[in-house]
Amino acid sequence: MNVYAESSSPSASTSSSDASPRAATRRTVLRGLGAVTAAGTAAVCLPAAAAHAAPRATAGATPDAAGTHALTLVHLGRDGAPTTAYRTLLTALSGPDAGSGREVKDSPGTVTLQVPAGRYMLDSTFSTRPVGEEDWGNDWLVRPRLDVDRDTTLVLDARVARPVDVRPPFADAVFEQAGLFAEVTYEGVTGFANLMARSPDLRVAHLGPDTERGAVRTWADSYWKRPAGVCALGYLFRGERAPTGLVRRPAAGDLATLVVRAGVPASGAGTGAGLVDFTPSPGPSPAVPLAVPFGSTGTFHFTAERGTWDLVYSVPSETEGPSNSHFVLGRSYAPGSTTVHTFDTPVHGPALDPSPGARPVAQRTGDTLDLTVPLLADGDGHVPSSPPFTASTVTLHRNGALLATRRGETPGHASFTLPAGRASYRLTASATRPRGSVTTTWTFTSAATATATELPLSAVRFGADLALDGTAPAHTPTRVAVTVQGAARRVGVRSLTVSVSTDGGTTWTPAPLAAGRIELTTPAPGRTVSLRAELTDRDGNTLTQTHRDAYVTRAATATR
Repeated sequence: MNVYAESSSPSASTSSSDASPRAATRRTVLRGLGAVTAAGTAAVCLPAAAAHAAPRATAGATPDAAGTHALTLVHLGRDGAPTTAYRTLLTALSGPDAGSGREVKDSPGTVTLQVPAGRYMLDSTFSTRPVGEEDWGNDWLVRPRLDVDRDTTLVLDARVARPVDVRPPFADAVFEQAGLFAEVTYEGVTGFANLMARSPDLRVAHLGPDTERGAVRTWADSYWKRPAGVCALGYLFRGERAPTGLVRRPAAGDLATLVVRAGVPASGAGTGAGLVDFTPSPGPSPAVPLAVPFGSTGTFHFTAERGTWDLVYSVPSETEGPSNSHFVLGRSYAPGSTTVHTFDTPVHGPALDPSPGARPVAQRTGDTLDLTVPLLADGDGHVPSSPPFTASTVTLHRNGALLATRRGETPGHASFTLPAGRASYRLTASATRPRGSVTTTWTFTSAATATATELPLSAVRFGADLALDGTAPAHTPTRVAVTVQGAARRVGVRSLTVSVSTDGGTTWTPAPLAAGRIELTTPAPGRTVSLRAELTDRDGNTLTQTHRDAYVTRAATATR
């Protein structure tokens, strides 16, 4: 029988890791309670492996002693005395129960488990309420490698844990919550453990021998609230050990900054707030959402080295429908940089993703044409999940004759069955918003294809300088940026003209395009500006894109 008094070295090292997930089979860990069989001792048998987890022969460094062994766990708190204030999780990484596990809590301080021989991951969380303190302290012990080949006793001693001290460089920041996560991969099986804490009194320690090289990934996240903002401090490590303690005190210049500007939704209600979830892409995180009132801003300060980040901006539905969300996913940021995202402001219109490998918004496969153009992206190009609209139509003409019409579906989305022969097509998608409308017409030629083939659609983006309520000052000279996306950007533009209307689209005035911008003078307060682009690419495909009542003018200065 082996007896181990678990200890750890405060200098246990962790190494930096990139954000790429490691390829490994992740199996669900079963969490359940063991049955107490005698006063002061509990005996727990790990469940039989799930039906999909076939018995595995142990190999490599895993002990190959067959049979079941007694694993006795002795839990000692911060004061060195036996404690029942713990939660221990044992996850099988090899042997007949690979991929399954057992959680033990609300049990005596000494627990005996009957476990099959094999490799395991063990983690144990101790809760302590120090005298005179309101918040509970948490000690987390992680043993990424536990090889069981005989009866063994482990002493799990919370006193070996060392502080996790991660805090931002802002005096007005208030601790919100933290999360520690450990992932261990062995022979294609991945074990996972975590600790979520609402108190800054948090400590951690690695237990036992090193694992195989690079088998352990650890995430450590600490979130702090500020007035109108959040500090998200996250670190990612890969190595052979879990961390023992962690101290990080980043300076302001070490952090990246994200500013979220919340526009007033199309309903014009002006009250309420958008909800921002800003989380690291790789691994889990306890993230703290931020409510940003319409017409105002919210700020995130965060650690760029945590990897890429995902931003979701959501506006609750005013009806029974789903909330309208915008996604900015997998973005990298540099320390010291400032990035601004503005949501729900004009000019709303089609947006074609220019990133390499992006899914085509229009393609033909055989005799089927599929259209998924985001017709109502906001002024920054963010695509809404449930755009507000009052009417939506898509029509398709073939050689001048109407082929089909689709109504009421998601704006810019439709599917058509086409005759096989080569023909000229005119495709028109339109949507009416609570304020204004968008109509886009494309012409191109097409024939049946053997494989999915992208259709040569283009779009024009108008970048107007507007307040968060979607308005511009009246009687003011202003410039509007004009950007081409899609096929015309790839093959080149043969011609592009832009026109402006200040009477709702009744009359149009050409607006010369220079250096990617047009100039116009806004009309009287309460009037609207409409925009139209007419484009031909170098292959002869055309686009006519009209934004009626794209935005409104105001007399007073609005929030910027």
